[in-house]
Amino acid sequence: MEAISGRVVKFSKQEERLEMQHLVDEDDDKEEEVRIPKFSALPIYLKCPYLGVILAATSSLFFSLCSVIVKWMVNIHPIELATCRFVGVLLPTIPILIYRNESPFPEGKRTMLLLRSFLGSMGLMLSFYAFRHMPLADASVIVFSVPVFVAIFARIFLKEPFGLFNLITTMITLIGLILITRPMYIFGASVPSLASNDENEYDSVWGSIAAFSATLFGANVYVLLRALKGLHFSVIMTNFGAFALVLTLAITYHLKVLCLPPCGIDRYLIVALALLSFSGQILLTLALQIEEAGPVAIARSADIVFAFIWHVLFFSEVPNRYSIAGAILVTSCVVLTGVRKWVLALPENNSLKKKLALLTK
Repeated sequence: MEAISGRVVKFSKQEERLEMQHLVDEDDDKEEEVRIPKFSALPIYLKCPYLGVILAATSSLFFSLCSVIVKWMVNIHPIELATCRFVGVLLPTIPILIYRNESPFPEGKRTMLLLRSFLGSMGLMLSFYAFRHMPLADASVIVFSVPVFVAIFARIFLKEPFGLFNLITTMITLIGLILITRPMYIFGASVPSLASNDENEYDSVWGSIAAFSATLFGANVYVLLRALKGLHFSVIMTNFGAFALVLTLAITYHLKVLCLPPCGIDRYLIVALALLSFSGQILLTLALQIEEAGPVAIARSADIVFAFIWHVLFFSEVPNRYSIAGAILVTSCVVLTGVRKWVLALPENNSLKKKLALLTK
């Protein structure tokens, strides 16, 4: 145990926060920064007990604005926007790697780092494609349902238990996703499908596939990060940023969509995309230093709420009742997953943990 400002913090709880950091983030490159020392934020935390939750919600606001920028910039291919994003991931981590004198390619972890980089790159590119070709609110709900699906892949690859709670939340989430995408072979022609909301039915269908694929990639990234948690975040992020940058540059060159953004607002939006991403990453890291993982996970579900607000405000589209019902189901499961993580971190003799015993199964 280590004492910080009179509080005794168990090492196991620090590990729990690290694990939840990988779970709650929709964005694959911001999870690992939880290893920054805690003491810098503690004086403010003592004055504002809800500061961690506020920071997490603010980070959700920034990340949701990133998705608005991706959808708004129709003149730039989403893969090129992902390239700009990966530049922002790589550049800040290289000085940290050099300062700590870390090996960028540690022995025994290279294959796993390569796989994590590939899955993270594909997940972010697919999510950007989904934001462009789907209603923003619907795409956000699907992409941010990652925490619910993590348990499936943790069971397959890490042999972790998959209990009744995981089964129920997974099934409810799948029902919510079906309500959002509304496939015609289930609902029939009488119910408008997601594709009918857009002018290009082809892009809309593939946008739905991209969003769900991004969710699966993100869940697998979390499992790999669990196995790589002994490495410093600068090592993981440097590998991720370098691999992703090369991959996205190659794809944009092959698709012949690599170009310099036109002068004016587009260039400012790209800068804003990088700044908002970096700011959201820092705020989420500070939130996890101050607050328990469970409340942070619940605050991060504000991503979905913000997405619905921006969907109406910027794109003048009102989600139908099926999208709203699906979003409620998915958001409820994400919140319950965060509550469960918080309950599991409580002491065994805690009365609340005994009352919520079902969440620990």
